Amino acid sequence: MQELQGRVAVVTGGAGGIGLAIVRSFLAEGMRVAVADVERAALERAATELEPLGEVLPVETDVSDLASVETLADAVYGHFGACHVLCNNAGVGAPSAKVWETTPNDWRWVFGVNVTGVVNGILAFVPRMLESGEEGHVVNTSSPDGGIAPLPTASVYAASKSAVSILTECLATQLAEEGGRVRASVFYPSGGLMRTGLWTAERTRPAELARERPRTTPPMTPEKLEEMAAKAGRPLQWQSLDELAALVVDGLRRERFVMMLDAEEAADTLHRRADQFGRRELPNAHQF
Repeated sequence: MQELQGRVAVVTGGAGGIGLAIVRSFLAEGMRVAVADVERAALERAATELEPLGEVLPVETDVSDLASVETLADAVYGHFGACHVLCNNAGVGAPSAKVWETTPNDWRWVFGVNVTGVVNGILAFVPRMLESGEEGHVVNTSSPDGGIAPLPTASVYAASKSAVSILTECLATQLAEEGGRVRASVFYPSGGLMRTGLWTAERTRPAELARERPRTTPPMTPEKLEEMAAKAGRPLQWQSLDELAALVVDGLRRERFVMMLDAEEAADTLHRRADQFGRRELPNAHQF
């Protein structure tokens, strides 16, 4: 998709973090953007911030609810008349825990947003994108923690992001076989630690999906992590979210299936994991 000027994009989880950076990057390219987010207050703040930058349509959306995502699609097509780029970016993470110490609601909540949320975006938008006959692109946000090498302490999140990677591979293959002009890519936020809403994702957790028992460890925060690193004499390096957003724009123009910094390094990790798999061993890309 070489020409982005005037195109319409939809970004879920677009009121903060990586999603907001992607929205700003799209607006800088002259795109018109629907910003979808479950947090009304954050959405209102983002809309106010973005208004001087270009045409924005804020839509309160719960991606885990298909009816809500279909309402989003109706709003987008009613307002803009098209959708050329769909970024299924909204995501959450449950507390780190041993698998047998997670709770059923951890899985329901995280998979509802991270996996079903992506599926709902595809169901609500892709048929219309195909029917239009116009060039289109679906970008699904995964994570190296799952898609490349799962972090054992984050089993719920890692499993959900692994599902997104495989889902996107299937989607991209099917779209290519369809012979139309819609493509799909998987986006791996990468390069280092990031200041995103994932650190405080519990704030958006529905009461009906609360943990069935209290967590055993306090939540980690960027401030706490920086304090620990400083005491250890190892200052942290934070990845620029704007750089990641620019990566998405570049990936759209180059029609790259994988949108990722340091993809060659990730490939080395995958090769090591494949070799361990071939020897029928437990892959251990992370030390634990």
